[in-house]
Amino acid sequence: MIDNPRPGWKSLVGVLAAGAVFGAATSLANAVAHPSVDLESREATTNGWSFVEIVSVLLDSGWAWAGLAVLAGFLATRAKQRGLGARALGRGAVAGVVSLLAATAAYYAVDTVVHDVPLGSYGYDTAFWWAASVLLGPILGAIGSCARRPGMIGVLAKVTVPVGAAVQMVVMPPGRNEVITTIGQWIVWTTAVVIIGVVAVRFLGVQRQRNYSRGADSL
Repeated sequence: MIDNPRPGWKSLVGVLAAGAVFGAATSLANAVAHPSVDLESREATTNGWSFVEIVSVLLDSGWAWAGLAVLAGFLATRAKQRGLGARALGRGAVAGVVSLLAATAAYYAVDTVVHDVPLGSYGYDTAFWWAASVLLGPILGAIGSCARRPGMIGVLAKVTVPVGAAVQMVVMPPGRNEVITTIGQWIVWTTAVVIIGVVAVRFLGVQRQRNYSRGADSL
């Protein structure tokens, strides 16, 4: 039986739209956050922070962009494709690339409007991040598609983003001062612990149910 290609196109359009929205939102958050800072004020520079700055720091982090590609791979892979292996991985890989390409294009397109500069001003930056999207997008998208799989593979795929985010907040913490960095770190660490905990509890619950079923069948 041949699969209907239309759902695949719909998911691709959805991933494209999600990437564009994410990129535009990140650019707008940066544009709102930066002018709100009084860099001539020592207090604002060393201790100042605002809600929009925290949002900007979180959205413009590497883990968030990686998470976009992982989420795209997850959303583009239908639940019934869990056992299809190569087909699901391929769909996830394409979704990862498309989401990052769209996000990058939208980010710099909005930047040109916000900063009132010619469209080609970010040509080099766009090309650089597009190249990175093509290189890393397939891996991240494939990880997202694996999140639908049962067992340890699915568990590892689900915790990839929270673990990566937590590690980045240690190795490369973002923020223009210690206060913003600390707030960002605690938000990410707390969220990561909650997500990993939920994934672990659900996995152990499924394993316990399977072991119970096997024990009942053996009686």
